[in-house]
Amino acid sequence: MIRSLSSLFAPLFTPSVAILFALLIAPAALAANPKVEIKTSLGAVVIELYPENAPKTVENFLQYVKDGFYDGTIFHRVIPGFMAQGGGFTPNFQQKPVRPAIRNEAGNGLRNAIGTVAMARTADAHSATAQFFINVSDNDFLDFKSPDDKGYGYTVFARVASGMDVVQKMLLVPTATTGPHQNVPRQPVVIERARLLEETPAAKTKPAAKAP
Repeated sequence: MIRSLSSLFAPLFTPSVAILFALLIAPAALAANPKVEIKTSLGAVVIELYPENAPKTVENFLQYVKDGFYDGTIFHRVIPGFMAQGGGFTPNFQQKPVRPAIRNEAGNGLRNAIGTVAMARTADAHSATAQFFINVSDNDFLDFKSPDDKGYGYTVFARVASGMDVVQKMLLVPTATTGPHQNVPRQPVVIERARLLEETPAAKTKPAAKAP
């Protein structure tokens, strides 16, 4: 007579083995990707970070969050059909002092697809500090192509988990040129507070946009 699988394996699952098994799988079940709430004057945006894909970038961003760096800064460059950039200037366009720049991690397989979050930088591929931008279109021309200044691209490290409607509100604010800065919202879009949300026992979400 063929015995059932449960009866075959039942002797293996003694109380001590069951406890060990539970301890082994518990960290995996609890290790959700970190999420940050960016509360703006137009509403809240929650972003999910991808430390496995961009470890240094996520570490850098979270340190700025924990330091309260982003509180009181603005989205100073908003371009419909492209992106919304912020996290570096106060409403009167005082640039906040930053920590040393981090190395570019754009070759991590993530694309600058709509709803993703990437680090802003200068022409120097490894010049990202605190400023970031939210892609509001599929900006594949910003993706990693080659490991040089022309091909490095812009590091995607997160995605908008909720609040894309708030980002859409940003795009509706009329813009103007303020000094050397273009595409500045006439009504400041202020980051009132950025905070790390408490982790919840949930499975990790895989990045939505992988490079082909």
